[in-house]
Amino acid sequence: MSFRARCNLVLVFLTITLSLAADPRLLQSSQLNSSRQQQFLEKLSTAAIERTDHIVRYDPKYVRIPYPGGDVPADTGVCSDEVIRVYRAVGVDLQKELHEDLTANFSAYPNLRRWMLAHSDSNIDHRRVPNLMVFFNRKGTSLPISTRDEDYSPGELVTWNLGGGVPHIGIVVDRKSATSGRYMVVHNIGAGPKLEDVLFNWKITGHYRYLGPEH
Repeated sequence: MSFRARCNLVLVFLTITLSLAADPRLLQSSQLNSSRQQQFLEKLSTAAIERTDHIVRYDPKYVRIPYPGGDVPADTGVCSDEVIRVYRAVGVDLQKELHEDLTANFSAYPNLRRWMLAHSDSNIDHRRVPNLMVFFNRKGTSLPISTRDEDYSPGELVTWNLGGGVPHIGIVVDRKSATSGRYMVVHNIGAGPKLEDVLFNWKITGHYRYLGPEH
């Protein structure tokens, strides 16, 4: 980074700091917003861990479901269904949110080139990991992909390539492995929702934080 670039960064930091100091209300609002976001992530982690108490048979077949608020039978599902259920537990309907964005921005999603779909389908669009990746990137925060444990926090979403282009998704939770010391993941890779130390078991393709539509 050049000397001028570093100076510009320092100037921006000082400007923000002085603005907050000049108006304590801005600092209070920023702190309150940060606290709410942290509480939301904690709720996501708790909801994800709760999912491991459920018995779910892995079943990827297409199912017609209601909209909004629709779900496949509670005792069936795939990796994405667990993410959807976790968000529903904290008041966010990914079926609705993704469907609305995909319908309005169809070309931004891989439906046409990947599944040869020419229109949105609220029965299945939100259950497809590549669609969720686009949605979280568009409506949430795309975080760095790294091999450092400390870069991944509870409530964040991770996607992987299991090999051969097979996508997978899970949620980082506030439980650490006794072996590695890293945060573990709740995911369904075939045996129902499980809490496992698998963060770096496969190639990571995405790392996101999504706090819901109000954020």
